[in-house]
Amino acid sequence: MLTRRSAFKAAAGVAAVATIGVSQSAHAADKIVHIGFDASLTGADATAAVRVVNGAVLAVEEANKQKVVKGITFQLDKYDDGTATAGQYDPAQAATNARKMVADKDMMAALGPQMSGAGKAMSPILSAGDLAIITPSSTNPDITDPKFAAQYRPAGKAIYFRTVTTDAFQGPNMANFMKEKLKVQSVYVLDDTGAFGVGVADAFQAQAEKIGIKVLGRDKLDPKAADYTAILTQIKSLNPQAIYFGGVTQAGVKLAKQSYDIMPNVIKAGPDGMFSSDLLKGAGFPAVEGWYASNASPHLTEDPSLADWNKRYRARFNDSADDYTICAYDGAWVIINAVKSLVDKGKPVTRSAVRDAIQATNMKSLQGPIEFDANGDIKNRVVSVFQIKKTGDGAALEDPQEQYHYIGVAPMA
Repeated sequence: MLTRRSAFKAAAGVAAVATIGVSQSAHAADKIVHIGFDASLTGADATAAVRVVNGAVLAVEEANKQKVVKGITFQLDKYDDGTATAGQYDPAQAATNARKMVADKDMMAALGPQMSGAGKAMSPILSAGDLAIITPSSTNPDITDPKFAAQYRPAGKAIYFRTVTTDAFQGPNMANFMKEKLKVQSVYVLDDTGAFGVGVADAFQAQAEKIGIKVLGRDKLDPKAADYTAILTQIKSLNPQAIYFGGVTQAGVKLAKQSYDIMPNVIKAGPDGMFSSDLLKGAGFPAVEGWYASNASPHLTEDPSLADWNKRYRARFNDSADDYTICAYDGAWVIINAVKSLVDKGKPVTRSAVRDAIQATNMKSLQGPIEFDANGDIKNRVVSVFQIKKTGDGAALEDPQEQYHYIGVAPMA
């Protein structure tokens, strides 16, 4: 089992505070091309949001410094879809942000959103405005499923692209991992009622039943409720070998704390919504100890070939990156290269042209080759699995790079 410390030894004992960087100022004679970024900068997932946004900030700053596209300076405009009322992402605010993006005539493409519930609210608005968006972390498959094209891309063309795979793989592959690697025979499934949580839990449950894991029941957790002990006590009475939670941090923090008190020895697992410093900070040790979590991307931050990139990121933001930071960085470069391809060919930079250039992407990136299928989904479908195990030697307890330990690639469904 690998640890995630090797590339981040300088961070040991330091609880770095992430801050969103500011893009390079425009060169006076350059045309400014705006790139939007929607993320949940308020609420339970704010720290993770900062990291993904900063991945894009770094890409934009590098492109501008290197003058990658002659005559063009890129400007990253940040939009917060989190609200204090929701305590996390708010689909209504995400829809408002999408309308603001569409109304900006200089915005040629966007990044985000961080969450699938926000993506479902934004996608039809962006489709109507012919504005392509690339998400580094939103994984609900419905948004790009052609069966739902009339709902999420009413204008016809794919506009919702991903540098991560979808829950059609994240959920089932995690079921395979639990069956094949952990020898799980029975499980109780929970979700947080959100678009992401329900979708990934549905996909996990379907695969679990298919491969012979006995699903003892299914319940929903209200993210705003304070007490889950009644549900957890009922689950304990069924004596499951494991629980699987589809959801994000707002409910996840409380679930981790209370399930540790009631069922400390049950195997606990979840998707990428349970992979964050917000979870480590909110639930803490020993409650989070032993949880398994997946990422809908290859594991990259410990790759020796990324050592220089990791150093650049830490030098810029005084923080460590995670895998979705890299997915955001790569997504920004997809947009930058799409614009570059148009400028190099002497073609006008329009939203439609940028969308078409994104669709045609065949690019080397930090995570390997990036190509999209006709629906906007990345062709790489790797799902990575981690386990939270407390790292000693003064390691920062709230740093995912220190406390989530890479297990390997989940078996494909």
